[in-house]
Parts: sequence; structure tokens; C-alpha cells
Amino acid sequence: MAIKLSAAYSKKAGLPGYSSHSFSVSIETELQNLDNVRQESARLYDSLQEAVDQQIQKTGFVPPEGYGMEADKNGTWNCSQKQRELIEKVSRENNLDQNALDRIANEMFGTKVQALNRLQTSGLIDELLEQYGKKTQQYGRRWSGRSHTGTKGATA
Repeated sequence: MAIKLSAAYSKKAGLPGYSSHSFSVSIETELQNLDNVRQESARLYDSLQEAVDQQIQKTGFVPPEGYGMEADKNGTWNCSQKQRELIEKVSRENNLDQNALDRIANEMFGTKVQALNRLQTSGLIDELLEQYGKKTQQYGRRWSGRSHTGTKGATA
């Protein structure tokens, strides 16, 4: 009586731009007796691992920076329109000029405000509301759809 032995090996590799790719191989074979299970399992694993490792080196298409981001509907800003509006409102109400905003963004993320992605912008907004929230707390609920108390943890 033949015994079926199934083996699979899979690997996922991270790529630039929050991209990744994966490759998986599986195989099924028959054994004539249970005496060979350990040796055959080890042989199959080694064989599958070698096949996957050879193939996963071929990355294929790697998206360039900004691939899949929304078209430039928000001027030159990478964040959402609501995020931009709140940043502009906070800066107006607190007499912050573009240089002041860029300085904060640069300290936090090493880039200008307009270049921040949505997640980074959310962090910047948290910081602005923490520093200047007394005048703008009333707008926290409007921009996030959630109550905001001026503490860390608000999201966009």
C-alpha cells in the first residue's frame, strides 16, 4: 500500500515602496513504506526550498515610488483633502507660515509637509493638535470623523 507524502514551501520577500512578492511550490509523492518518511521529507524540503529561492530572486515588476497613489487632485499635497484643510486651518488660526509647517514635518519625517503621505500627515496633525489644539479642538471631530481630545492616537 502506497503512502502519500505532501510537502510545500513558500517564501515572501519585501520590496521597496511597501511592495512584496511571494512564491510557493508544493509537491505530492508516494512512499512504499514508513521507513523513508524522514529522509524523503528532508529531501523534498531541500528540493522545494532550493526551487523557491532560485525563483524568488526574479523580482519582476517593482513599482516606482508613488505608484498607485491618487492622481494629483490635491495640488502638490500627497495627503487627503480633509487632512490638508485641517493643516491649513490650524496654521491660519495659529499664524504658522509654510516654513513653520515644513520645519515640524522635517523634524518628524525628514521632508516638507506637501510630500508627506497620509499616515505621516496623520502624525503631523496629531502633533499640531497637541501643540496648538486649544484653538482647533473643535475641528478634530470634523476631520477624522471621530472625537479628538488633542492627545496622541487620532487618525486620518
